[in-house]
Amino acid sequence: MFRVITANLNGIRSASSKGFFDWMNQKSAAIVGVQEVKAQHEHVSGVFDTAGDLSGHFHFAQKKGYSGVGLYTRHEPSDVVIGIGTPEFDDEGRWVETRFDKPGRRLSIISCYFPSGSSGEERQQAKFRFLDVIYPKLMALKGEREFILMGDVNIAHQEADLKNWKGNKKNSGFLPEERAWMTRVIGEGGLMDVYRSLHPNTTDECYTWWSNRGQAYAKNVGWRLDYQIATRGLATLARTASVYKEQRFSDHAPLTVDYELSL
Repeated sequence: MFRVITANLNGIRSASSKGFFDWMNQKSAAIVGVQEVKAQHEHVSGVFDTAGDLSGHFHFAQKKGYSGVGLYTRHEPSDVVIGIGTPEFDDEGRWVETRFDKPGRRLSIISCYFPSGSSGEERQQAKFRFLDVIYPKLMALKGEREFILMGDVNIAHQEADLKNWKGNKKNSGFLPEERAWMTRVIGEGGLMDVYRSLHPNTTDECYTWWSNRGQAYAKNVGWRLDYQIATRGLATLARTASVYKEQRFSDHAPLTVDYELSL
């Protein structure tokens, strides 16, 4: 099996101190995508640029202690693509793509961190701009190669994807425009939500993020914000998908998917 894990770390140094890399190194993953590393090159080099027999590839934010994404890969990629070509978001460290190309196959694995709009209207508008930019990019990429995009999308797509959906209809992460964007991506866009393809009806088990307020984790008042979104050819190779909750490495939980795939 080709195991792919995605995890928002809410700080790579913090997650490491809570045992994330010890856990990760036991999982025999082929690729691990991380988001919100909240570090720069000087913090990662020689410390977090490898994990077991996996090598790390990163896109750091210009702002210290903010955002940043990474991909740990067991196999050497044929190319690494940093950023989406839009300075506003590339400055924030939101996209790293590893390519594994050979004759007859073009494959990309992407770690992506979508903006959050929860801090106010200015950031919500930035989130909408990001969605406007990323949709045509994903559609163009789909026309060129198979891919898995993993990461913190900061959108709960369906009512089943968060506990208190009735009270969050006007809140960032569950706005009608955001949900419509997700429907467009995995509907007419032809991509697939891998977890939902395997678990179409789960509710409480699917959450990957919990607020630090009001004992949300203890009460499992959560949201499903972390996804693996794939082209149909790859999504149909997914065999198992699970959210790991036995240990807490951050306010998010890792999502693991096993694919019947080999590089």
